[in-house]
Amino acid sequence: MNVDELSRRLDDPTLSVIDVRTEGEYTGTRGNACDPRQGHIPGARNVDVYRLMELDRTAIPGEIGADEGAEVIAYCHTGARSAIAVQMLRALGYDARNYVGSWHEWSRHDDLPVEP
Repeated sequence: MNVDELSRRLDDPTLSVIDVRTEGEYTGTRGNACDPRQGHIPGARNVDVYRLMELDRTAIPGEIGADEGAEVIAYCHTGARSAIAVQMLRALGYDARNYVGSWHEWSRHDDLPVEP
């Protein structure tokens, strides 16, 4: 998924967006200095990729806000952690994709919304 498609689909109820960064990155309290803005993409749920790895299969739908088979977009800071999350979710039956540009790209677009 790219920035244009994601920005158009922020209000799409069939799409679940998960931010797999740490809580501090998600809230903007411990973001990366290279990013001009801190926070997260509006509507994204925060499930740190390492926490996602530890979850029981039955807990994942509640954590990511989507049932098996649902469309899920994952992002992190640069697309690496979210690539891991996507592979895990696909193995569990989700229609998962990676927003490769991730927060590093999103934070540079002043026209795109950000939540703290």
